[in-house]
Amino acid sequence: MEISEFIDTLRREGGLFADAVERADAAAPVPSCPDWTVRDLATHLGTVHRWAAEFVREAREEPVRPPERPGVAQLPDKELGPWLREGHGLLVEALESAPEDLSAWTFIPAPSPLAFWARRQAHETAVHRVDAEMALGAQVSPLNPEFAADGVDEVLCGFYPRRGTPEGFAAEPRTVHIRATDVPGAAWSVFLGEPARAERAAQPPTAPDCEYEGAAGDLYLVLWNRMPLTELKLTGDAKVAHRWREVFQP
Repeated sequence: MEISEFIDTLRREGGLFADAVERADAAAPVPSCPDWTVRDLATHLGTVHRWAAEFVREAREEPVRPPERPGVAQLPDKELGPWLREGHGLLVEALESAPEDLSAWTFIPAPSPLAFWARRQAHETAVHRVDAEMALGAQVSPLNPEFAADGVDEVLCGFYPRRGTPEGFAAEPRTVHIRATDVPGAAWSVFLGEPARAERAAQPPTAPDCEYEGAAGDLYLVLWNRMPLTELKLTGDAKVAHRWREVFQP
């Protein structure tokens, strides 16, 4: 996907997120984020949007943690949505106006810092939009299949190696093949062992221990632990899939 496509997706997903927050009870629990309320979810994403916008706008080279925003806890419920939309707008504006040769800190591989921040924030926002819709009890808005496949790629090739070998797999390595049924060529081989690695692979490795198949949107939400493994077709040793899910948190 192109940077402009990620920005367009970020714009759409941020709007859907704010819509859901405005319709929900701020004190409602978020089923997919245990111990969080809708207000906690909104505070998190609104803070992350402002944090990311500063990295892009100021071309920050060093990592800085997102700041605490205790004042958001005091906002009246009706002001949460406008606060979210303000931060989301700042991020979209920063990305749209950033130079192509932006130099800034990143934390997973990407073609460029600008590509990293546009992609990462589009996916951050999409996943939490799903959280907000789940908290609202609304039907979850569908994900574009190509965007979802890109998100699967980010989880597997970006976050998974960064987390290191999943607990329990160093002594008993396993291989998993993952394929999106609705996006041609969207498939990956994952090595659960030392070192942890994943790569795009249209064909499965020889005798994988487990294979996942499903629509890209379902794969995306399963790997982000927003949907159960039962939403996918699993073949081979399903115990491998369940063990990996227990120990890998992207």
